[in-house]
Amino acid sequence: MSLIAGLGNPGREYAGTRHNIGFELVDRLAEVLSIPLQPAGGLYMAGEGSFKSNPVQLIKPLTFMNRSGSAIRKAVNRFHTPLEECLVCYDDINLEPGRIRLRAKGSAGGHNGLTSIIQSLQTDQFPRLRIGIGNNFSRGRQSDYVLSPFTNDERKIMNETLDYAVDAVLEFIRSGIEQTMNRFN
Repeated sequence: MSLIAGLGNPGREYAGTRHNIGFELVDRLAEVLSIPLQPAGGLYMAGEGSFKSNPVQLIKPLTFMNRSGSAIRKAVNRFHTPLEECLVCYDDINLEPGRIRLRAKGSAGGHNGLTSIIQSLQTDQFPRLRIGIGNNFSRGRQSDYVLSPFTNDERKIMNETLDYAVDAVLEFIRSGIEQTMNRFN
């Protein structure tokens, strides 16, 4: 079973912010795959379905971004998901808006949500999909930037990016990380 985890912060005040692009991706996948998301396991929202006869579990941690690790670990254990089938999707300030990048493993790259997951799983050996949000902020203003909404122009770009990211996730479900990286990176 593929486990697709989108990172973000719960609560209406964070909806539509740059840091919640992982949540938005999972919401789009839930719509495309007709998978309703519901509270599950106390630490996340989840929904189960399939794509091309491949079972899929979607999750959105409710632990806030910087503590995502406990929710991901609990979901991986609950659904008995091999780490190579767990795709973590999140925002990346090191990529310009409109870009995505897939990796089979690697460091957190300064992302606190990913740091939490690596610490909780005690490994960095899991696939991830980074969604570019850009870095148009002044020194010391990163937190304000990632917690702010996209501009109207950025939102148009991000909507197209999310459509492309949905296609990448569906390819991951069907074919795994290597083929998906070859096609979408």
